[in-house]
Amino acid sequence: MAVAEQWTTASTLQAHGDGSTIDMASLLLSAYEIGDWINDSAEVAEYLYWKSEVSQNEEVKSLQRQFSKAKELFEECQRFGRFHPSYNEAKDKVKLIEKQMAELECVTRFKESEQVVDEMLYEVSRMIAESVSENIKVPSNEKGSGGGCGSGGSCGCGSGGCG
Repeated sequence: MAVAEQWTTASTLQAHGDGSTIDMASLLLSAYEIGDWINDSAEVAEYLYWKSEVSQNEEVKSLQRQFSKAKELFEECQRFGRFHPSYNEAKDKVKLIEKQMAELECVTRFKESEQVVDEMLYEVSRMIAESVSENIKVPSNEKGSGGGCGSGGSCGCGSGGCG
């Protein structure tokens, strides 16, 4: 990556007595520059376009309202467990609305573009970490290791699918 090649020890380290310390100002400027490059990328433009499409889509808004009600009913049933008389019906309703949401083109495209940006950010963080040490730990980009893209719910997609 061009950014990693542009960084030099001289620009990020300053002599300080016997050893060296990180020049935080230079490091922060480089970080902001990387952020600007990412924000100016075609991938982020695509993501922002589909995010806007999802937020303005009336069908998505309607499904989000339905999902919110269905999820509330399911959570009420869930308090009593699967023995609640409406548990399976409430669970099926939530899954049906999630499926309907996932079938909308704008939601599908939004999730795909979000995944591309997520992977790009992961790769950048991995490259930075590995430039420090091959053994340094990098946060996982695995779907099952957190709460999703925003840790806001089961999918965190912002489409309302996980209120």
